[in-house]
Amino acid sequence: MKRAFDLISTIAAAPIALPLVALTALVSLIAQGRPVFFSQVRAGKGGKAFTMYKFRTMRPGEGGDAERLTGFGRWLRSTSLDELPELWNVVKGEMSLVGPRPLPVRYLPRYSPRQMRRHDVLPGITGWAQVNGRNSLDWDEKFRLDVEYVENRSFALDLKILFMTLAQVFRRSGISHAGSETMEEFTGGKG
Repeated sequence: MKRAFDLISTIAAAPIALPLVALTALVSLIAQGRPVFFSQVRAGKGGKAFTMYKFRTMRPGEGGDAERLTGFGRWLRSTSLDELPELWNVVKGEMSLVGPRPLPVRYLPRYSPRQMRRHDVLPGITGWAQVNGRNSLDWDEKFRLDVEYVENRSFALDLKILFMTLAQVFRRSGISHAGSETMEEFTGGKG
């Protein structure tokens, strides 16, 4: 049922999403140049690697994330428009609309067995951790909420998260981690 809901919702949103993706890509090209898209290998269900797509928000090259984050990229993140290309990952069955956010594959050996439970389900564009603090949470709290979602997932909870996500996007809350524009590297946790 979840997969069917993801596909039907994504197809239903296509008349709005596709022109928005095209417009965002054009403005991004003008504001930041090429490449417009950012892709990265992330860990999906069962820890299986897949390539996730987003709009690029940082300058390519060396340096920390905060230094490379562009003004336009900051705006894309604050509106969550940078996440729109992930709808392609949903169509391909690599992601769901709702689930724990996919993280880099290099994090896999750093999880505790309990934290690893986040990979029992497809990763999502939004999730329980995102609507309960997003990047303002520390890693241990994010993973606690991810596992809580996995253990209590239901269609009703997914609908609640989707509606909470819409409200959060309009409020633009929890975008940055305390004291930083971006989330610090996950080096392992208590779990």
